[in-house]
Amino acid sequence: MIREFIYKYYIDPIESGGAYTLVDTLTYALILIIAVFLIYRWMQRTGLAFDRRLLFATLPWVVLGGMARVLEDAGMLPAPWRYLLITPLIFFVLFFFAVVALYLCHRILGSERGIRIYGMIGLVSAVVVLALLLWHGATVTRLDFAVPAVILGLAAVATAALWALLRYGFRWEYVSDRVYQVLIAGHMLDASATSYGIDLHPLGYVEQHVVGSSLIAATGTGFAMFPLKLLVLIPGIYILELYRREGSATSFWYLIVLAMIVVGLAPGVRDMMRMMLWV
Repeated sequence: MIREFIYKYYIDPIESGGAYTLVDTLTYALILIIAVFLIYRWMQRTGLAFDRRLLFATLPWVVLGGMARVLEDAGMLPAPWRYLLITPLIFFVLFFFAVVALYLCHRILGSERGIRIYGMIGLVSAVVVLALLLWHGATVTRLDFAVPAVILGLAAVATAALWALLRYGFRWEYVSDRVYQVLIAGHMLDASATSYGIDLHPLGYVEQHVVGSSLIAATGTGFAMFPLKLLVLIPGIYILELYRREGSATSFWYLIVLAMIVVGLAPGVRDMMRMMLWV
């Protein structure tokens, strides 16, 4: 019975690439929370502080994760290797390489230079994966550069609109902080890619996550992702700032912000690249 439950909710969705269920969604959310806590404890022991510099140095690794996921979408890897790039396994794979790179860079090169090289490793890796995807699109599938142009344009407008609402409508001056701007932009990219894929792309993509798919089914449009993002981002940013003002802008605070960026930016990059290659 337990074996059947595990296969139904965890193994089969990975093998078949099916949509998420409430069970696996809650499980992966719990794993994310535990992972953030464990990373925080590990960094305490190693004496490595997760601050603004390290957060921004990790962003290329987030983009790398989104693009690496497309390697599996495009069928560029055979089984069983391709399973390593399917959610949630890809998070463990990227987490392992990122942590190893960070630890070695910090240990060998020191704090400041080590963080810079760590970010460069992520950036170079992302460029390599991007080159592979472009080559695959040019030789096997197709390259539609109008897709990222529209999605990025839509994301830029949505980001500017939400930022203006928070800055001048709510009078939240703190949203001028680059950290919050990246958080907003990542989730607006995700909403823009989802909306475009469902409502505008000829292939007619579908939303795999439980909450998003339910809302889209109820409203009949992928653009319902934008109000859903507002329901999450506005109170989320407010609560984050409350903790920061209380002096809680510690490594754990930045790790929480990074986790929030990851769940928006990574799938946004993946969806955009996938639609550009028509896979």
